[in-house]
Amino acid sequence: NHSTLTLRIATMKQMKQFKNQEGFTLIELMIVIAIIGILAVIAIPAYQDYATRAKVSEAIGFGAAAKAAVTEAYISDGSLPANNTVAGLDATATNISSTYVQSVTVTNGVIAVLLKSAFGTDHPLNAATLTFTPAASSTGVSWTCAISSNTLNKYVPSSCRAT
Repeated sequence: NHSTLTLRIATMKQMKQFKNQEGFTLIELMIVIAIIGILAVIAIPAYQDYATRAKVSEAIGFGAAAKAAVTEAYISDGSLPANNTVAGLDATATNISSTYVQSVTVTNGVIAVLLKSAFGTDHPLNAATLTFTPAASSTGVSWTCAISSNTLNKYVPSSCRAT
């Protein structure tokens, strides 16, 4: 039987091909899982810090808007504004808020941006304050920025780090 012989040869070839197919060994799979684990240990905290810095940049943006208002008031009046109203901002500091900013307060030209407790349970940035301090001169106003604690420096730009 020629057809039976052809079928047996075809089946033997398929079995031989099946035996030649190889997959990953257990050790190879374990090495790949270990590499993924090491990358996760490094990447997850770095990503969390990056996400937190992005949230803080929202507060810095609010500070920048207040700095513009204080600078404009100084240029117009020749003195630093005593409060939000004189600076041309909302008189109620908590009305200047967002997801991560609780309030923006101007006191004698100094701007305090209070962060909300929206960073997660027991996060050190909860209720932290970014302070923008003006230095007025005949050429305009220059600013310094600081965060309420030097333990929070990793979350703010280098220009806002506490010493």
